[in-house]
Amino acid sequence: MQSAAERHVPVLLERCLDLLQPGIDAARDAGRTPWVIDATLGMGGHTYQLLARNPDVHVIGIDRDTNALVMASERLTEYSDRLVPCHTTYDNIDEALETAGIEAVDGILFDLGVSSYQLDERERGFAYSYDAPLDMRMDTTAELTAAEVVNTYTHQQLTRVLKAYGQERHARRIIDAILRTRETEPFTTTGQLAQLIIDAYPRGTKGGHPAKRTFQALRVEVNNELAVLESALPAALDAVANGGRIVVMSYQSLEDRLVKYAFAQATTSSAPVGLPIEPEEHKAQYRLITRGNEKPTEREVEENSRAAAARLRAVERIREPLSRHHYTDRFSHRSRRNS
Repeated sequence: MQSAAERHVPVLLERCLDLLQPGIDAARDAGRTPWVIDATLGMGGHTYQLLARNPDVHVIGIDRDTNALVMASERLTEYSDRLVPCHTTYDNIDEALETAGIEAVDGILFDLGVSSYQLDERERGFAYSYDAPLDMRMDTTAELTAAEVVNTYTHQQLTRVLKAYGQERHARRIIDAILRTRETEPFTTTGQLAQLIIDAYPRGTKGGHPAKRTFQALRVEVNNELAVLESALPAALDAVANGGRIVVMSYQSLEDRLVKYAFAQATTSSAPVGLPIEPEEHKAQYRLITRGNEKPTEREVEENSRAAAARLRAVERIREPLSRHHYTDRFSHRSRRNS
């Protein structure tokens, strides 16, 4: 069996480390021990290099996948005194800080979406390219599976999932076929569902494998990915010390849109237009350090095909936080107002 290091090629490794480094240096300059959160620890590829290159850095490694936490901890054994593993979702940053006994960090890295390990483990049921149990849980201790979604959700619920999370143009055809089939034969495997989608798709349709969007939508629903991310971003903005940085890699437009909005809010003054003097409490607390979303180079894609869809954004805190939960409260207020 391959080790985690052999199985995993970190996406945009050098760029992520370069972006995080100034926050680490700022902590040193301030006389503090640098702390970084790897919000999606996975198999520990980014964290391994971060710890190897910075002998004074401590990392809080968050992952909802217990198997991934075990593998990452084994890979990072030589740095175990500087690693705090946390089994939780990455919106629980406050919980992770409390576990580590600190109040703020100097960098946060998000590598969103399904991990290489999860894709490669057939029994996890994330891929449509081979037959496996229809599962898709990132946290195997969670209850909801893709099979339960497909077999029990109503037409309206399935429509929401496929259109909102998969942007599937042929959602109605797929859902009608699902509802007919499950009356006599419940869905239990990825191959069964993938073949149904292929049969339901209009002939000659271009744009990759017909099941791609539906499988993405089911994965997002099962793991509540967008809601977790929407809560995680303001929590991350609150958790970073002055000079610290947040780096996010997303792999689909829905994720990137949430990141873009959160970073735009954090880097824009909240003062009313026309004020002769901008009050301190309205000044932007962050600045953008990437122009738009950065994409991997051709060479990086050649070395790691799974990097092709990556889109990277990053910000840096430029002012001390006004309050411990400034962004969490601000985004929660917006969510309540829009609900």
